Order: sequence, then structure tokens, then C-alpha cells
Amino acid sequence: VQLQAYGGGLVQAGGSLRLSCQASGPPLGYYAIGWFRQAPGKERELVGAANSDGEYTYYSESVKGRFTISRDNAKNTGYLQMNSLKPEDTAVYYCAASSFYSGRNTKERDFGSWGQGTQVTVSS
Repeated sequence: VQLQAYGGGLVQAGGSLRLSCQASGPPLGYYAIGWFRQAPGKERELVGAANSDGEYTYYSESVKGRFTISRDNAKNTGYLQMNSLKPEDTAVYYCAASSFYSGRNTKERDFGSWGQGTQVTVSS
């Protein structure tokens, strides 16, 4: 599956953004999806993941309660709704697809398909 992430931009602290992850090729509904981010000088980290139908989700502690992963399999698209954004959320955000969902045990190596990344910048 090929993925394309978009929707990033510049937003003030406290604002919201919604990222999208458009899939092409095999239906996105075959896959769990994950969202990751990488801030300058830091390693890429997991933001959250959702299973193939979106019934189960997992979020890192740093975003829990502020970010929401959803998906519209009919549109072959996944989403990351980001609310109450903070300057420390500034990063390049990536979506990824995996053939299985691991919840709290989700690892970067689980994901074989990656989008190209979209920049999110939160100003203070």
C-alpha cells in the first residue's frame, strides 16, 4: 500500500490541525495504521495507532486526550485530529500501515509502508 500524508502547517499553541493519510493500492481497511512524529534532533516516536476498522486505538501519553486517530476505509483515508496543540508537538508527522495491530506494544518496525511526512509547526 502507498501512503501520502498531508494537512500539516503552522498553527498557534492551543489550536487544532487535522492530518490525513491517503492510501492507494490495496484497501486501507486491510491494515492497522500508525502515526509517528520526528522532531529536530530527536528520534522518531509513536503518536498512536488504530486497528483495521478503528475500533481499537492506542495513544502515547504525550498526546492522550488531545489527539484522535480515525479512519474512513470507504475513502481509503486515515486521520489524525490534533487539538490543544503545544510547541512541543512541532515535528514531521508520518503515517504508516501495518498488517497487524499491537496496541501498547506497537513498534516502528511493525510498519512496512510509510507516507512521506508532513510538517507541523506550533508557535508559542
